[in-house]
Parts: sequence; C-alpha cells; structure tokens
Amino acid sequence: CKAFPENSVIFASLAGKYDYDLVVIGGGSGGLACSKEAAQLGQKVAVLDYVEASVRGTTWGLGGTCVNVGCIPKKLMHQAALLGTAVKDAKKYGWKIPEPVSHDWATMSQAVQNHVKSLNWGHRVQLQDRKVKYLNMKGSLVDEHTIRGMNAKGKEMTVTARNVVIATGGRPKYPTHVPGALEFGISMMKWPHVGLECAGFLTGIGLDTTVMVRSIALRGFDQQMSRLVTDYMEAYGTRFSWDAVPKKVEKLPSGLLQVTWTDTQSKQEHQDAFNTVLWAVGRAPETKTLNLKQVGVELNEDTGKVIVAADERTSMSNIFAIGDIAQGRPELTPTAIKAGKLLARRLAGHSISFMLNCDCFSSVPTTVFTPLEYGCVGLSEEEAERRCGKENVEVYHAFYKPLEFTVAERDAGQCYIKVVCEGHGDQRVLGLHFTGPNAGEVTQGFALGLQCGFTYAQLRDTVGIHPTCAEELTKINITKRSGLDATVTGC
Repeated sequence: CKAFPENSVIFASLAGKYDYDLVVIGGGSGGLACSKEAAQLGQKVAVLDYVEASVRGTTWGLGGTCVNVGCIPKKLMHQAALLGTAVKDAKKYGWKIPEPVSHDWATMSQAVQNHVKSLNWGHRVQLQDRKVKYLNMKGSLVDEHTIRGMNAKGKEMTVTARNVVIATGGRPKYPTHVPGALEFGISMMKWPHVGLECAGFLTGIGLDTTVMVRSIALRGFDQQMSRLVTDYMEAYGTRFSWDAVPKKVEKLPSGLLQVTWTDTQSKQEHQDAFNTVLWAVGRAPETKTLNLKQVGVELNEDTGKVIVAADERTSMSNIFAIGDIAQGRPELTPTAIKAGKLLARRLAGHSISFMLNCDCFSSVPTTVFTPLEYGCVGLSEEEAERRCGKENVEVYHAFYKPLEFTVAERDAGQCYIKVVCEGHGDQRVLGLHFTGPNAGEVTQGFALGLQCGFTYAQLRDTVGIHPTCAEELTKINITKRSGLDATVTGC
C-alpha cells in the first residue's frame, strides 16, 4: 500500500441526503469485503447481488465466483485428487489397502456443495451482524447516485447513495463461433490455469481427461515452469492436444460429444468423442447491463472492463470499481478483498492508503493447483529479461526431490525452484518460482520477502526448516549461466 495524496481523501458526512452512504453492486469477494468494512466504520451500507442462471440453468448463492464456482470448490476437488495419490503412496509406506480403490463423484460433490452453502450462509450472517442491508436484486445505475434493483419476479425499486462501488466480476465466455459449443458444452470461470487445474483433479479421481491447447499453456506465467507443470501432468495421465483449434461439437446418437479440431501446425483435421466438453477460454466482465456508459462511466472498448485510477475511482468521482471488472487489476480474490477494504477505509475517512496499479501487482503471489503445484511471486524469467536485459539478470535454480517422494518412489523430475535476481549490486530478488508439494504455503511466506525487496544474499542467509521443500530455496546456489548440474544431492 502507498499513501494517496491528501487532497484526494474522501471524508464521509452523514447529511441524510441519500438513502445510503455506500451501495455496492456485486456480492463477491471484493464487494462483500468493501461493504462489511465500510459498515464496521460507521457507514450506512447496502449490497445488491443477483446471480443470472448460466446457459445450463445453474445458479448459486451469495459470495461470488470464488466461493461458489471458483477457488473454494476447485481446491477441495484438487484435495480429493491428492488423496487418491496419497492412497497409492500409502502402500509403499506399509499401509494395507484393499483393492480396488475407487472414487465416488456424488459423495465428493455433495460434500463440497455442503461446504459452499455453509459459506453462503456465513456471508449473509456477517452482513446482518454488521447491519449491511442485503438486497437479492440485480443492480444497475439510473444516475451517479441512484441505483435500480430488480428481483427475480421483475419487481423494481430504487435506492440512492453518496458513493457507489461496482464489484460484479465476470462470467465465462463461450466460443460462440464454434458450432455446438454453446449447445453442448459447459463453461468454467477464471484464468487459463483453471483449465489445467480442472484437468488435473479430474485425472486424479480416475477420469480420462484431455486438454486442448491452442498455443501455449499458462500464458502470462513463466514458460519454463509451465512446461514442467504440463510435463508432469502428461506423466500423471492427462492427455494434451497441442496446437489445436476447435472447429465444431456434434452430439452423436450414443449421446457422446464428437469434437472436431484443426492442428494449426499440420493443418490436418482430427476428431474424438467425449462425455463432456468444458470450455476454459476466459471471462467477460459483467458490465453490459449496469448502464455504466449512460451515466458517464468510461469502459475499455476492447475488454469491456471499467477504467479506474489508482484509487479505484472511475471517470465519475463518486463511482468506484474493484476486482475483476477493473481494468489493469489481477483477477485474483485476495487483491479484490484488499482493494475493497482499503477503499472502504478511504470512503469512511479512516485511511489514505490504496492498492497500487501496474508494477505493484507483480509482487502478488499466486499458485496453480495442478497435480504438481506451481507457486510464484514476482517476475517471470522472460519478463525480467524484457525489463532489465538478459545480461542484467541472474537466475539461480535447482532440481530437488521432496522427501515425501522418496519412499513412494515417485518421479521428481519436474520438482524445480528458480529465483530470478538482478545481475548486479545486491542482487535484489525479482521473482521466485516453485513447483512441488504445498506450493501455495511455500510461496506465501517468501512473498513477504519480495514485497520488502529482499536480496539473494538475504535469502541465502535465511536458516531453513529441515526437512522441508521450502528450505531448498535457502540453499540455492547454482546459476543457469554457469551451466553446472543444478540437481540437489544429499538430504
């Protein structure tokens, strides 16, 4: 966070001119965080949230993408797959497990849904406890201070607010130019890595899964790390169709879905049949029905996202946008939550701190929950070289074997760590990358160091916890430039 110019701080007054001090449109992670924080600071707050049914008629409760159809259910199903691998490992550790071992989708699905519903209920209780008015209505703007809400039965109402926050997130795209895509496919949320994550846990629970990739996997991530992730997945049993562009989807008399695609390299056409076709081709921001342009809120014409300043303010001085619909912001739950809380504090006159734009977001850590997890924070090797020049970047790296893999006799060929540093002076760390077990837990701790500007020497001076995978980062000493074998030996 960084100090925002004092003359731009918004101090709320309770003049009674409006129904609410703050109205938030959107009950996802960012919107809920903003509304609860504002209410806790004495603001009169309302939240409008309404979920339009998907093409398949699916709806969900309060909490947004992350809680209902994103991070939470995904991580739980990833855990289900990891447990399947653990069962196989357990035999090598002496556990006598009767065969055959099988997975029941219905049991897992119900358990996951039960947890999600508990979170939905928890969010409603928290809003009530903080005296936030929850309106299960679809919101849109009439003018800069007036919000129209419409419920499922078409009944309308309007409320007024001194400040408005747009936090409606996005919905999945379908490749509508592909015949049969909308009619026969299902869709999913979030970034490209979620496609790999889903393929990973589906493979892990025993389903025959193929990933069709148009060009590269994990676009925007370090591509060496990306290849390690997909190499592991292929060895794990996930199939990949590379350089493939879907042409059409047809339903066969058997009920299977026949997918036709073109290989962009050979130009040849291929076909295969599947039970389910799942599209993971990105999301579109939920801005079309909000009447934003009509009230003067500027949108990016290419992306449809809301253009915001460093303080989340739109082109209208009292309307703000946070989370996935804000142009230039990472589509990540923690950044939406942080931005929402900081905005609420500024609107209540309790803070002058705000989320930075552009470069600051490179210090936001993230993890891809594929069968071999990949955690990273900071710049990729490619991006560091682009910004600094290859000659000004030093990369330390190591291939290591997690202790857990040894007795289980699991291949650790893709377990790898890489620390991207400035090539001169104190060698400030620019990026840190890790593939291996519990990657998110490892990366979260080192993210603090990167946020504080730590150096390679400070990393090496850190005493590791033994025996852990994370300690390998504190022992890293081989540079790529040296050409030496980077395989870790010994314990």
